[in-house]
Amino acid sequence: MSDLHRRPAERAAPAADAAPPEASARFATAAPATARGGVVLAALGVVAFSLTFPSTAWGLESFGPWSLVALRSMLAALIAGTMMLAARVPPPARRHWGGLAVVAGGVVVGFPLLTTLALQTSTSSHAAVVVGLLPLTTAVLSSLRTGERPSRTFWIAALAGAAVVIAFTVQQSGGAVSSGDLYLFGALLVCAAGYTEGGRLARVMPGWQVIGWALILCLPLAVAGSAVALRLEPVHLTAHGVLGLVWVAAGSTLFGLYVWYRGMAEIGVPRASQLQLAQPLLTLAWSFLLLGEEVSAAAPAAAVAVLVCIAATQRTARRRGARGGVSARTRGAGAEGPP
Repeated sequence: MSDLHRRPAERAAPAADAAPPEASARFATAAPATARGGVVLAALGVVAFSLTFPSTAWGLESFGPWSLVALRSMLAALIAGTMMLAARVPPPARRHWGGLAVVAGGVVVGFPLLTTLALQTSTSSHAAVVVGLLPLTTAVLSSLRTGERPSRTFWIAALAGAAVVIAFTVQQSGGAVSSGDLYLFGALLVCAAGYTEGGRLARVMPGWQVIGWALILCLPLAVAGSAVALRLEPVHLTAHGVLGLVWVAAGSTLFGLYVWYRGMAEIGVPRASQLQLAQPLLTLAWSFLLLGEEVSAAAPAAAVAVLVCIAATQRTARRRGARGGVSARTRGAGAEGPP
């Protein structure tokens, strides 16, 4: 058959493969729906994390700091291990173990240990300063690690929100710097590193498997630490102490990190991290309701200012996502993502 006969068919072939208009419409709405779901998941993580300091304060009523951290990690690892055995989850690829070690060191061991030590001398509301700085630190580390480049407006809003939170929490604590503050700033750095690496890994494996493998990686250390710490530190069981331990193990460590990493995978680390600007204010509310700590009248003003900054960061992120979403999805069509 001649070229004159072949060319019309060849020209028509691509049209036969093209997606119908309704499929294109579904594709156009998929990205906003995924983004909304990611925001909800990340927000649930923030709520879970906001209970961590009050729950830790409760846990310290029954356990010493080292016992509480070791038991927290051990219980969370046993729950995660049971879930992964039931689901028959295969081990991650060798190239991911280094990143999982960073997650384990940052959010399973480093952050819980340093904040628990800090809460021996600091109140739960004062400890919220570390969370006020965490979104900015996470965004900076994410830019260095993953190459994400938020806009200038995003950074201005993030810095403004962090400044509001820092000013509020410093005013609450009287501006004094103690050994507890040093623990908190150390916790800030290791947690930001763990969040950044966990957010990256959650793009290639489900978020619950990221935290699950990180917990399992720490299980031998947690078991040994529990055995030693329980021998050296006294235990006085109370209802508050047991509830605090259960929450920091199952709520903050397992559930909170699962929804948090899943949310980061869907909306990006910088955008998700800015939702945490609301976490200190939630922690202050829980500290008042659960621990009876005093909260100043400045809290509502700080809450409004922080929410304005969050809205600004979310809007700039959405605009950038709308401009680059289709091309990014096309480039990454072959990449494995969360289910």
